[in-house]
Amino acid sequence: MGKSKNGGSDASDKQQPAPLTSDSKTADRSFAAYPVPSKLAASSSTPYQRNSWLTSVDGPAMAVLTVLCAVTRLYQIGKRATVTWDESHFGKFGAYYLNRTFYHDVHPPLAKMLIGFSEFLAGHNGTFNFKGDYPSYVNYKFMRMFTAMFGIGLAPLAYLTCLQLNMSRKMCTLAALFVILDNGLCVMSRFILLDEPLLFFTAASLCSIAGFQNSRHKAFSCAWWRWLLLTGASLGCVSSSKWVGFLAVALVGLYTIEELFNMYTEFVPVKTVAKHFIARVVGLIAVPLVIYLACFKIHFTVLNKTGPGDATMPPAFQARLRGSPLSSQPFEIMYGSELNLRSMHPGSGLLHSHPHKYPEGSQQQQITCYGHKDSNNNFVLVKPAGQEFNYTAEPLVAVRDGDIVRLQHKQTKAMLHSHRAHKAPITTRDFEVTAYGKPQWKDPNNDWRIEIVKEESTVQDKNLHTITTQFRLRHAKIGCLLTAAAVKLPSWGFRQTEVSCSPANNLNAPASLWVVEKHINKRVPSVDMRPRVRSSFLRDFVRLNIEMARSNNALVPDHDKYNHLESGPITWPFLVYPMRMLGSWKKGDIKYYEIGNPVLWWSSTLACLLFPLQLAYYAARRMRGCSDWASPEEELHFWNVSKLLWGGWALHYLPFFLMGRVTYIHHYLPALYFALLFLAFQIDQFSKRWFGGKLATGIQFVWALVAVSVFYWFAPLTFGIYRWLPTWNIYKDPFAL
Repeated sequence: MGKSKNGGSDASDKQQPAPLTSDSKTADRSFAAYPVPSKLAASSSTPYQRNSWLTSVDGPAMAVLTVLCAVTRLYQIGKRATVTWDESHFGKFGAYYLNRTFYHDVHPPLAKMLIGFSEFLAGHNGTFNFKGDYPSYVNYKFMRMFTAMFGIGLAPLAYLTCLQLNMSRKMCTLAALFVILDNGLCVMSRFILLDEPLLFFTAASLCSIAGFQNSRHKAFSCAWWRWLLLTGASLGCVSSSKWVGFLAVALVGLYTIEELFNMYTEFVPVKTVAKHFIARVVGLIAVPLVIYLACFKIHFTVLNKTGPGDATMPPAFQARLRGSPLSSQPFEIMYGSELNLRSMHPGSGLLHSHPHKYPEGSQQQQITCYGHKDSNNNFVLVKPAGQEFNYTAEPLVAVRDGDIVRLQHKQTKAMLHSHRAHKAPITTRDFEVTAYGKPQWKDPNNDWRIEIVKEESTVQDKNLHTITTQFRLRHAKIGCLLTAAAVKLPSWGFRQTEVSCSPANNLNAPASLWVVEKHINKRVPSVDMRPRVRSSFLRDFVRLNIEMARSNNALVPDHDKYNHLESGPITWPFLVYPMRMLGSWKKGDIKYYEIGNPVLWWSSTLACLLFPLQLAYYAARRMRGCSDWASPEEELHFWNVSKLLWGGWALHYLPFFLMGRVTYIHHYLPALYFALLFLAFQIDQFSKRWFGGKLATGIQFVWALVAVSVFYWFAPLTFGIYRWLPTWNIYKDPFAL
């Protein structure tokens, strides 16, 4: 139980409760602590507000902590000379920047560009595909050390953050030691991965917003602007590394909303509130957005050669890549030309067919959209049945707006077909589209009208052109539009995109718009397409982010199949299912096991889970008229620290319960960073409140000693020696079938 303001216990109702002062009410109401209460502002000696927060002690302390962190992160970092875990992905992505070949991934580019920069510094020539053992010409140790530097930077950042949150220097040191001595944070920093840059920028965001909060009493000063802009820059970097970094943006955003709201309710002049609002728009919205956009601009500028990610982007973008097969091809579409048609709807793909039939409905040959380049994407554009035409001998005839055409699947000779008799298999409001019939059949259900919607080249002649013409295909008999809205078919359709004929006249919907991506006609000379196509950075930026989101959402777990790497968020804080960091777990291999320091994980989890009860306890005591704080500023300090640390943990952890994508234990590491700092803060609060003096220092020392001991105990897990829980699959996997 806590103590009353008079020092007595509240166990007896005979004890007169301490009355609430006006300052304690202000401390409770002003969650963001703006403006600073008058007593706080007038006091320069309060331990919760430092005028000079860096002293001669802090530099050596941070240096020692940085060295200790470097020892744990760099020790035998090159022992396993084989590509390990996701190094096969991110090392390869880094090499793409060296080769300047375009690729596609679910994550923003900043952290991968940093990996590419490390490969450049290491002298890598970009030829290694990051599979198997590292060859002698690849300096993988340097690449791993480069990434480890971000992990090493967590220790001084943790110290600085706690210092900015006005915690004692002993607790700043303890918090940094918790970060250093966590086995999970340590092992993840020893490989070429994106997680350490993400963690570093997350920690930098927290440190910056803590510094901004600490300088709130000096609004618009140089220090205030410095911390504001550093916060914005850190948010831009963390969100440009992985999208989970937007959770840090959410934390700062909620803090800012609360701060501005409290300014308004504290009757700060409207003009002053407006200045604060504009400053935060510049620092916390404009700066991160510019950094995010700049990363993609660099990404597009560097990756100017055709590569494995071409198919995710529009044809106009592909045509501008060096070496792309789309950069040189016939421009004017003629009857008899062989075409690849791409839907303008993101994620739909290229018009496609194959010999497989629909299991229901007409049971005719399937028409789908397919995201990859394939010979089954080829269609020949011909005239309607009854209009005899020699496509190899007669003069070429251009395809014009309003023409009635047929599309013949080259491999199966079937015609693009639709009818009223059957509905589409998934989008049942639309009609089914199939491949049916033979070229000589006079079936009006095979006829489609060309409707040009937009011409992006300078040639405005109402003719159909490669890449630059967006058009609709309207069924000549039914009047419906050929549509591909990125709706996926079941397994009988190979998870490809459904193609239907929509009777809805949503004329400008991207799902009903098509472009000719590839054009083959030996009778028509090829031209350089690059001067003819227009590619806007903002349009490409939006398209790539949409494709990233689609790819990310497609990473769903297969609940019918066990995967020893995957785990659910409910298990992470309790360290139920650590993760093997190798696909093969053979005897004699050098093994790495993603497991945290159990004492730190379990105790930080307990601190975070009990915090709402702690709030309820303090609220109940306040309702009884009791105060648990020595001064209003002490209560204010508790709220200011808790809302950032516990709030950061909650925002970086709870959203994973809403995500449908596959999850792994390393997704918990950003939340863990907040939890470790919150644990140190709670230890400080508990020891000072209940013990104080040398005994409190002794408790802090014991925590540090336990953390060191457990870290040392679990350090050999790279060889698979110890386990504490039967679910830890170190020796054998108890869940493997």
